[in-house]
Amino acid sequence: MTPVHVIGGGLAGSEAAWQLAQAGVPVTLHEMRPVRMTEAHQTEGFAELVCSNSFRSDDAEQNAVGLLHEEMRRCDSIIIASGDAHKVPAGGALAVDRDDFSRQVTERLTAHPLVTVERGEVGGLPPEAWDSVIVATGPLTSPSLAEAVRALTGEAELAFFDAIAPIVHRDSIDMSRAWFQSRYDKPGPGGTGKDYINCAMSREQYEAFLQELLDAPKTEFKEWEKDTPYFEGCLPIEVMASRGPDTLRYGPMKPVGLTNPHSEERPWAVVQLRQDNALGTLYNLVGFQTKMKYGDQTRVLRMIPGLENAEFARLGGLHRNTFLNSPKVLDGSLRLMAMPRLRFAGQVTGVEGYVESAAIGLLAGRFAAAERLGTPLSFPPATTALGALLSHITGGAEAETFQPMNVNFGLFPEPEIPAGQRKIKGRDRKRAYTSRALADLDRWLDRPAEAA
Repeated sequence: MTPVHVIGGGLAGSEAAWQLAQAGVPVTLHEMRPVRMTEAHQTEGFAELVCSNSFRSDDAEQNAVGLLHEEMRRCDSIIIASGDAHKVPAGGALAVDRDDFSRQVTERLTAHPLVTVERGEVGGLPPEAWDSVIVATGPLTSPSLAEAVRALTGEAELAFFDAIAPIVHRDSIDMSRAWFQSRYDKPGPGGTGKDYINCAMSREQYEAFLQELLDAPKTEFKEWEKDTPYFEGCLPIEVMASRGPDTLRYGPMKPVGLTNPHSEERPWAVVQLRQDNALGTLYNLVGFQTKMKYGDQTRVLRMIPGLENAEFARLGGLHRNTFLNSPKVLDGSLRLMAMPRLRFAGQVTGVEGYVESAAIGLLAGRFAAAERLGTPLSFPPATTALGALLSHITGGAEAETFQPMNVNFGLFPEPEIPAGQRKIKGRDRKRAYTSRALADLDRWLDRPAEAA
């Protein structure tokens, strides 16, 4: 059988290759690292996490991304399975040891008898002899390939900036000022309810920190980058701070659900740090992605109580992400309308987030496998998280205003209201979405494939 070519060994490409191979279809997985590195990556491993180490909430009953986790588990996702195997304490979130996670994904793919790995950049459009290709090159698509796709679609480039949060060595945190606690003491997968390190600020400390944050020199953009918008779901902390003095207190520095054992004074703001590796030696500053210059990052972040002597394993940074206007250029099975032998997967399709990117890789792999095996395509119901994401990027969103999107219940059809009720509210409403989704997903996985 002729192999399907997958370009890109990130989260989406790794998931797509796994789904193809598990379906019995040979795969050639192309990854340009280490022959050519990117500005964001540090290793040559598959599914390297370049930003946070969190896959966000694992609550499959009350949270849309937690529901997506569970749907992917039921679809034999290599990404979620490896995440579950290498989880670290993170309250209600699924967070992973990034090195062990990437190592397991790499080992499982390279050991699979139907996966062939080729290292090196695929420049420009793939060769015509490759009749089925999944482009999963992510937000850092190589310039030659990006230019070829842009010329093919006729679409103007769409891009946004994504920022990286700093990582601190655990033994440099002053625990006489900081403390362990999850918000509202909520335990999560692998957690205890005391999974985050918390650093409290008084009003005076917060206001002084805020001013220094705003005044610190920032990374300068190149001329061609200046009009690129940020993604609202991953704003640099100084951009959030510029939107008003209380923006951070209602965002990543919110003090609710936390009690400082070192003081009777109620915290005005709280910085949380989340475990970043299995050893517990590294912690990242939650929501503190930044474009401050390196020297100023160290100075300003050491104003946080408990981090006065912090040593940084990695400082924050900023990188440029590229994505397609998918509702305009992709069909319902993620094929490029201008060249159907090309499918796209991952963040380049306009989904935002690790899990969402891997989810689109999962679907692209399944669609390509069905096509290669000659079986009818079967699409996940729009009532599922997988189906809601797919529907959004392949026609549900407005092409003229298309922007990257995390999975959320706003993408799902409204749940049915039980007889005798006027509406469903709160937790019951979320449970209506998730219970329906999992029931519909199970039926989709068990039923014979149907053309859509």
